[in-house]
Amino acid sequence: MTLPLEKTAIADAAARVSFRTRAFIGGRFVDALSGKTYASENPATGKVLAQIAQCDARDVDRAVQVARNAADRGVWSQMSPANRKKILVKFADLIDAHTAELAVTESLDAGKPISDCLNIDIPETAICFRWHAEAADKLYDQVAPTGPENLALVVREPVGVVGQIIPWNYPALMAAWKLGPALATGNCVVIKPAKQTSLSLLRLAELAAEAGLPEGVLNVVPGPGEVVGEALARHQDVDAIAFTGSTEIGRKVLRCSSESNLKRVMLELGGKSPQVVMGDVADLDHVAAHAANAVFWNMGENCSAGTRLIVHKSVKDALMEKLLAVTRQWIIGDPLDPATRVGPMITKSHMELVLSYIQAGRDEGARLIIGGKRVLVETGGYFIEPTIFDNVRNDMKIAQEEIFGPVLATIEFETEEEAIAIANDTPYGLAASLHSDNLNVAHRVARALKAGTVAVNCYSEGDMTTPFGGYKLSGFAGHDKSVHAHEQYTELKTIWMQFPTGS
Repeated sequence: MTLPLEKTAIADAAARVSFRTRAFIGGRFVDALSGKTYASENPATGKVLAQIAQCDARDVDRAVQVARNAADRGVWSQMSPANRKKILVKFADLIDAHTAELAVTESLDAGKPISDCLNIDIPETAICFRWHAEAADKLYDQVAPTGPENLALVVREPVGVVGQIIPWNYPALMAAWKLGPALATGNCVVIKPAKQTSLSLLRLAELAAEAGLPEGVLNVVPGPGEVVGEALARHQDVDAIAFTGSTEIGRKVLRCSSESNLKRVMLELGGKSPQVVMGDVADLDHVAAHAANAVFWNMGENCSAGTRLIVHKSVKDALMEKLLAVTRQWIIGDPLDPATRVGPMITKSHMELVLSYIQAGRDEGARLIIGGKRVLVETGGYFIEPTIFDNVRNDMKIAQEEIFGPVLATIEFETEEEAIAIANDTPYGLAASLHSDNLNVAHRVARALKAGTVAVNCYSEGDMTTPFGGYKLSGFAGHDKSVHAHEQYTELKTIWMQFPTGS
C-alpha cells in the first residue's frame, strides 16, 4: 500500500524510517572488515543522514568468494526458471508492500521529490523485477538444423558471478534494471551502490532474502567508487561487470577489464540528448510540457535528459513563451513536500559544478531567460533553479558537455537537414526526442537521429519491453531492460551430438 500524498503523513513516515547501513554479504548484514564508516548526507539539508559501512577491496574479495561459492554450488543457477520466477515475483510483491518506506528512504538519501519516488521510481522498481521474473521461464533455447546423425543444441547458461556498479540518480530503479535480468538468468551478483545513495539498495537486499533468494546470490558492498568499484572491475573471479554512470568512469571500468581477466563489460554512460521541434507542430502546449519534463525531471540528473532544445525558427518564439510558463510550475523545495517537483543537487560539489556550467553559458554569450541561481540557501541544501538559455550555439560548452542538472540550451534551426546535423553533432547518442505532425517527417528524422532511443511527440525512454542503451560515448556492448538484457548476462553454448549410423 502506498503512502497518502499528505505532507504530515510523509513527515511522520520520515521520522519513523530506519536505515540498513552495513554491507550485505552471504545473506546477512556485516560490518566492513576495516570497521570504517562514512557519512551519507541528506542533500536537502546538508546534514548527515546515516553512517554507512565503508568497504574496501578486502570486502569485495569476501563478497565475490561468497558469490562464487553460491554459483559453483548451483543454489540459484540450477533452480528451475519457474522457481526462480516465484522468488523474484515474491520479491517484487514485497517491494510493493514497502513502497512508502522505500520512497521516503530514497527521497531523504537522494533528494528526490517524494511524489516521484512514490509514483514512479519504487513502483517501477517492482515492475522491473516482476517483468524479468516472468520472462525467466519463457525464453527458449534452440535446436540448430542438422542431418539425422547429429543433434545441435544452442543453449544459454548464466555467466556466473556478475559485478554491478550503479549510479546515485535512481538508486533503486537502476539497481533493478541491472539485477532483474542478471538474477532472472541465474547469476550471482556483487553490486556496488553509489556512495551517496546506498540506503534503498541495502533494504532491497534484505527484502530479496525475505522473498527466498538463497544466501550469496545477492551481495551489496557500499563504499567509494575508486576503491570498491575498481576492485570489483579488476577482480579475477568476476565474470562480467555492468556499469551505469559517466563516460569517464566507464573508460576506467573498461581498462580494468582489459588489464585483468577480460571480463565481459556492459556500459550505459552519459548523454546530451536533443529535443527536435519541427515547424509543422500545432500543439505547442504539449511540446512545452514534454520539453520541460525532459530536462527538469529528477533535477536534470538523468543521463537521457533532453538538455538541447533544437527548435524551428518559425515556432521558437511561441514555444519559448509557453515553455517559460510551464517552467514556473516546476516548484523547487523540500523533497518530502508532495508539491515539490525539483529537489536539490546530490552534493555541494555537484551543485557547484552545475553552477559553473551556467556561468560558462553566460560567458560564451548565451542568453539566460529564466533561473540560473542557487536558491533556498537557508535550508543548507543544494538547490538550483530550473534554468533555460536561448541563443545557444551547438559548439558552446553548455551544448556539448553533460551538465547533469536542470539546465536547457535552446538552439534555432531553419531546415530539416540542419536540425539533424545539430542533433547528431555530439559525442553522445543515448536518447532523442522529435516533435512533428507530419508522419513522413517523423519517420525520416527519427531514422536519421543517432541515438539508442528516439521518442516521437513525447519525452520517453519506452517501457520495460524496450532496450535502453546508447550510441557513441553513451554506451558500450550493453543494454538495460527488455529480453535483450537477459542475453548479455548469459553465455552462448553449442552442444553438438553425433549418433552412430547403421545397425
